[in-house]
Amino acid sequence: MSRLVVGPFNRVEGDLEVKLDVSAGRVQEAWVNCTLYRGFEQILRGKKPEDALVLTPRICGICSVAQSAAAARALAPLQGALVPPNGERAANLVQACENLADHLSHFYLFFMPDFAREQYRAEPWYDEIAARFRAITGTASREVIPARAEFLHLMGLLAGKWPHTLAIQPGGSTRAVQGQERLRLLAILKGFRQFLERVTFGDRLEAVAQLDDLGQLQRWRQAHGHSDLGRFLMLSERLGLSTLGRGVDRFMSYGSYSEQGTPLLRPGTWAGTWRPLDIDLIREDVSHSWMQASAPRAPSDGETLPDLSISDGYSWCKAPRLDNHSLEVGALARQLIDGHPLAEALVAESGGNVRNRVVMRLVELARVLIEMERWVLALAPGEPFYRQPDAPRDGVGVGLIEAARGSLGHWVEVRNGLIHNYQIIAPTTWNFSPRDANGQPGALEQALQGTPVREGEQDPVAVQHVVRSFDPCMVCTVH
Repeated sequence: MSRLVVGPFNRVEGDLEVKLDVSAGRVQEAWVNCTLYRGFEQILRGKKPEDALVLTPRICGICSVAQSAAAARALAPLQGALVPPNGERAANLVQACENLADHLSHFYLFFMPDFAREQYRAEPWYDEIAARFRAITGTASREVIPARAEFLHLMGLLAGKWPHTLAIQPGGSTRAVQGQERLRLLAILKGFRQFLERVTFGDRLEAVAQLDDLGQLQRWRQAHGHSDLGRFLMLSERLGLSTLGRGVDRFMSYGSYSEQGTPLLRPGTWAGTWRPLDIDLIREDVSHSWMQASAPRAPSDGETLPDLSISDGYSWCKAPRLDNHSLEVGALARQLIDGHPLAEALVAESGGNVRNRVVMRLVELARVLIEMERWVLALAPGEPFYRQPDAPRDGVGVGLIEAARGSLGHWVEVRNGLIHNYQIIAPTTWNFSPRDANGQPGALEQALQGTPVREGEQDPVAVQHVVRSFDPCMVCTVH
């Protein structure tokens, strides 16, 4: 048995280190160390409730809208907020723009460059794939970065700026859209659609969104192997990515993109079958975190008290659990819980793994862009986008949304007009959690077990694939 420490990982927002016990060429045990303590939950204590709308987006520069939206939802019940339909649609558009931009960046700039590593040089596909996806110099990055920049113009129109917009509020969106601006929004979406259909998929978005089983996916790959999704599916088959990085096979989603209180993507959990979500069963375990020892707590009663002297601690990340189970969150979880037939077929065949996470992230990209076009057409210029709510009153509010990387929750308690407690559980907190008091590993720790390590590798490429298939954001994890 040998011990291997991999990290810090590059192409990741924040700091990440993974310790691996390796025997007979495979990972036997893994410990995920989130190394950067930040303390946003303490910063918020004693502040005015509205300050959360300014401070929480600063947790992260790549998913700041998600933090803003979760804070707005947490404060909304304390302010009696009623969001008009235009406000819901505008907020959905801003959140979706950020999420889809993250999906695009992940696939092209964070995940695919690992197939251009030297370990693969002897493979017959190497020259083509390296020329396409090599970091910075690959042909893909020269196409993707301008397309992403054009798509983010939608954020400028609807939110004023990105990151750290203040447009999303408990009462809706403060940026009303005029008739001529709706045409501009449609033009931006049309340009992004054209890029995806020409480059990423080589096919219409509707055809990708409607893929419904493994046989159809295989036939689609044979017909569209020239696309970037087709290239990934080829690599998945050659490298066995459907057998790599199988996680806990328990999934959760808070639901996403509400209209009149009904989410486009339904909430729930999945462990062989769909079940409704009961957030009262969420607890945060700190037995292996550098946090002051305490029994597992509900987030509404949570504490964030750093303590480096904890002998069993090895991460700044807490260990959230639902009904004492570790869970996987993200695009695969969202689509599976919403009942997408391809997600159901992939998980039925091989559970949560590298291939399935990436495929459903791209299918979600296609599916949600179609909905964005519908939301823009449904905007009603001249009708309200925002209703001024009451001042925040004392009580507890919960804001649950789906960020690009999965389920994000904010819990706020207001006493005497000020924030008494604020707790956040980010998607990567779920996926990259340490062990709990029962010794149960988090989703990534379990997914890394059995991962092959080639002779002499100090930075194992298969480990990179598994880690990146979750699209980690470490600054959110240890907010």
